[in-house]
Amino acid sequence: MEFRETPQTPALRFQVLGPVQAWLDGKPLSLGSPQQQAVLTTLLLHSGRPVTTQDLVDALWGDRPPTQAVAALRTYVSRLRSVIEPRREVRRPAELLVSVADGYALRIPGEALDLTVFERLSAEATAARTSGDKHEAHRLLLQALDLFSGRPLTGIPGPYADTQRQRLAERQVAAAEELCSTALDIGLHAEVVGELNSLTAEHPLRERLRELLMLALYRCGRQAEALGVYTDTRKLLIEELGVEPGTGLSAMHNRILAADPALALPAAADRAVREDGPAAPPAPAQLPADVSDFSGRTELVGDLSTVLMNATGQAVVVTSLAGIGGVGKTTLAVHVAHRVRAEFPDGQLYVDLRGAGASPADPVVVLGDFLHALGVAENPDSLEQRAALYRSLLANRRMLILLDNARDAEQIRPLIPGVSGCAVLATSRSRLAGIPGAQLFDVEELTPAEALALFSAIVGEQRVAAEPEAAMKVVTACGFLPLAVRIAAARLASRPRWSVSDLASRLADQRRRLDELQLGNLAVETTIGLGYGQLSTDEARAFRLLALIDSPDIPLAAAAALLGVDEYTAEDLAEALVEANMLECFTPGRYRYHDLLRLYAQRQNERIGDTGEQERAVLRLLDLLIPTVRNAAQVIEPDDPLPELLTSLTQPGLDLPTSQAAQDWLRTEGSLLLSAVEAAAPGPGALQRAAVDLLNYLFSIDPDPTRGPRMLRVLEAIGEDTQHRDDSAGIARVYFALGTLQSITSDFQGSERSFRRSLDHQAPNDPTVLLLAAANMLGVILSVGNRPAEALPFLEQALTINRQVGTAIGEARLISNIARVQHRLGMTETAVQSARDGVAAARASKNGPLLAQTLYQLGVVLSGGEAVPHLREAHRLYQSQQNALWEGYALARLASALFADEQPVEAAETAGASLAIAQEMDFAYCQGLANAALGEALLALAQPARGLACLQEAHAIFTRLGVPEASPVADLISQQHTEPIIPPAP
Repeated sequence: MEFRETPQTPALRFQVLGPVQAWLDGKPLSLGSPQQQAVLTTLLLHSGRPVTTQDLVDALWGDRPPTQAVAALRTYVSRLRSVIEPRREVRRPAELLVSVADGYALRIPGEALDLTVFERLSAEATAARTSGDKHEAHRLLLQALDLFSGRPLTGIPGPYADTQRQRLAERQVAAAEELCSTALDIGLHAEVVGELNSLTAEHPLRERLRELLMLALYRCGRQAEALGVYTDTRKLLIEELGVEPGTGLSAMHNRILAADPALALPAAADRAVREDGPAAPPAPAQLPADVSDFSGRTELVGDLSTVLMNATGQAVVVTSLAGIGGVGKTTLAVHVAHRVRAEFPDGQLYVDLRGAGASPADPVVVLGDFLHALGVAENPDSLEQRAALYRSLLANRRMLILLDNARDAEQIRPLIPGVSGCAVLATSRSRLAGIPGAQLFDVEELTPAEALALFSAIVGEQRVAAEPEAAMKVVTACGFLPLAVRIAAARLASRPRWSVSDLASRLADQRRRLDELQLGNLAVETTIGLGYGQLSTDEARAFRLLALIDSPDIPLAAAAALLGVDEYTAEDLAEALVEANMLECFTPGRYRYHDLLRLYAQRQNERIGDTGEQERAVLRLLDLLIPTVRNAAQVIEPDDPLPELLTSLTQPGLDLPTSQAAQDWLRTEGSLLLSAVEAAAPGPGALQRAAVDLLNYLFSIDPDPTRGPRMLRVLEAIGEDTQHRDDSAGIARVYFALGTLQSITSDFQGSERSFRRSLDHQAPNDPTVLLLAAANMLGVILSVGNRPAEALPFLEQALTINRQVGTAIGEARLISNIARVQHRLGMTETAVQSARDGVAAARASKNGPLLAQTLYQLGVVLSGGEAVPHLREAHRLYQSQQNALWEGYALARLASALFADEQPVEAAETAGASLAIAQEMDFAYCQGLANAALGEALLALAQPARGLACLQEAHAIFTRLGVPEASPVADLISQQHTEPIIPPAP
């Protein structure tokens, strides 16, 4: 059907070469939901031709339409008619979005759609080039590509949009390829190198682009680089596709090797470039091509655009983007520059200053290139003369200057115009703080949603939608770094037989991750290496050593210890790394790596191989952490004898004057402590002993079961090494730490084995604190397992040793533990008296943690209401001490006591609070106790279904742990199956 334009149509415009948008009389229109926009898109892309209802349904939903698909479609059409023809009278037929047979057609003027304009300009450019007017062809192609404002059809769902998105993206690349070819025809080889570099990075397997880049480099006198492009491309094609370069690329390689004279600038173009005539040179338009799949950073793009477009004040506007290598500074700058280029009608200048490389661009040379682009035939010699002429030429112009990849402020200072009207947009790995009045913007990693959007744009939305969890794992492994995401996505896109999960599993291995994140001449490791190469010797050493600790962040004191310097020097080095964007600092005095930078630093440690320096660094850190944990223990639980376990201390550690300060430090530095242990584990015996002592102390004052899986692997590995060394003292310490950890994580059987192994490697007649502690803990574990007769001798042994080498608080603790055993042996009165003696001794000692523990034990051996006040007090103390493990236990026991005291409502509330803590912290045994107490309370409150479910959960936990509480809970469950619940009277 012939396309008809509707007469007297308002100024209606549509955009599909980017996010789908529409304007009426210059005002943006709200196009509704994505599905509604998909209807509009389908009609727009049919250029006025009718589209059947079935075709529209297929376009939106493919082979899985909803039940009411046709009704929904009619609703979308009705709403679109109201949006694009708001002045249409009620009941008057639509003039634009019309019904045609079994379908619809959208009839708008040809120039109302940006795609139509693009196709017209492209066709005119082809005709101009065919007729020999290559300058006109170049101008028309620039206009055509300027219509793209991002990825075509951004956010439009449906299989039809997916297909059209790929088609339009291919048209964009083809037009950009044609533009570069035309630019080479008219002698703009120097200007087009940057754009071709960008295009080949974005489309590494497109040989025609590589061929044009080789020709441009050759004409710039960069023959070696041109040949390098061929070498890199051939390697890429063989690795990725298993094929050799095609005829065109191979022929270009051979012609460059042979210095084919025909490769020189065509005579006509050369004359046009050289000819001095009255006509002014065209306005420079040197911006590289904008990427078609730019994603995210909406707020930053808006802020930058606003700053640049308001370049009308007293001084030139200078903006600077800073961020780590690969974070997308150049892509962002180019995107913003294209967005605002219409505001700078006198042209745009661009240069890659190579600041991250070994040979940064010389400002003298850059100024010469800029002056040439501005029409200067003969350049002055000196930097000062060139800068003065450059400022003079720009004085009455409105131009945008994009200075990419600057090394420092000194490099760009001569390139800044002298008066207002122009704007400078610079990018650098360091913050260019030395430019007066410059507005600095930090470019950070993408958000997870933005990273997924970029990944989807390259890979295809359908592949990502099929494996969303795997896609999130991929972008997370990439650290949300745009370069890494782009490389990973490009690798997947070039391997149609790979699944997203295949890529995710390859990236999961941290040792291989940097190797996986490379494609052709794009590599994350190479990009990071450019920044590393700029560091001084001391900065590079600091960058490597700080990465020995795999902690989310590193406090200044720990950094100083690792580096073996004072805190002032450590801060200078760390801040230098922050300035170079090799380290991050979001809180003063705390530093962290981007994940991929940490992997790079760790790889450098491996390559340098100085294990001696690395081990000394970790030992210095432990020399800081061990005494600091000791200081924490002394204020949290004074007079604890465990310090004897520690290696000889050489440092005083950090001062922690109060229990609250100690708790805060432990909470803040918990990951640092565990990371230091992991760093020490592969080391020699001295490092391993220090790591085990740190854990023994940490477990005694901060029993956190969430450390279980992580530290279990470490202790088992150290245990194997210690046995190979036949180090009995070391084995005893390792297995004591392992048994303590297993008891915290409710692995009571494993804990028993470990404590027995610790005792087996100690002399029974040599009273030490370690022997005391191991005997006590084994007695406690046997008591928990309802083996009181076996437990009592170990607790009595511990009590005897304590009277030789221990303290009064140790005796009070042991008396309370013995009370529990006596209670299990049926010695109720004796048990209660022992527990009361323990409480009395604890009160006299004024030791808060000890008092909480003895009150807890007294509450357990007492029955019913008698236990309630003691358990309430124990709970308050544990809560004030921020001891979540024992707070949960105290609440579970209190709930049982309240139930026995016939207070089922409060018992249920208390058990629920205990269960919440136990589930959050993954305390299995506590979860069992809380579920058992809650189940009984709920049964009493006539909630049999919930109560039975809680009892069944408790029974499953107790059975898995192998503890005696499983039997009485089983009896309760059995009763519920044999005795019907009688509901209360109404």
